[in-house]
Amino acid sequence: MAASGLGLAASAQEDCLYCLGPAETPREGFEWAIRIRTEDGETPGPSGWSAFQPTAMDALRTAMRAMPRGLSVEGSIRHKFYDFGAGESAWAQREVFRAYLDPAGSVRFERVSV
Repeated sequence: MAASGLGLAASAQEDCLYCLGPAETPREGFEWAIRIRTEDGETPGPSGWSAFQPTAMDALRTAMRAMPRGLSVEGSIRHKFYDFGAGESAWAQREVFRAYLDPAGSVRFERVSV
C-alpha cells in the first residue's frame, strides 16, 4: 500500500531482486498445439512455440495440413506471458485462436473472445 502511494508499485515488478522468473528466456510468446479427436477422447499432437503470433499461426497451419487425411484434428494458439505474482510458475496464458480443417483441407482460424 505504501509503495503504490509513493508511485513505486509499478517499478516493484521490474526491480524485484528475489523474484523467480525467466532471465534469458522470452517474457512472452505464442504456443500452438494440435489435438487429435478419437472415439476414446483426445490425444495431443504436434506442438510448438514462437515469439510471434503470425509465425505460430503459420507453423500450426503447416502442421495441421501435414496430418493424415481422415483424422479429426483441432488446433489452438495460446498467448503465454510472464506475469509477476501469477503463482508458482508465474506464466499466465489465454487462448487466442482455435483452428479447424475444412472439408477442402484449408485451415480456418476462429478468434477466441475473452
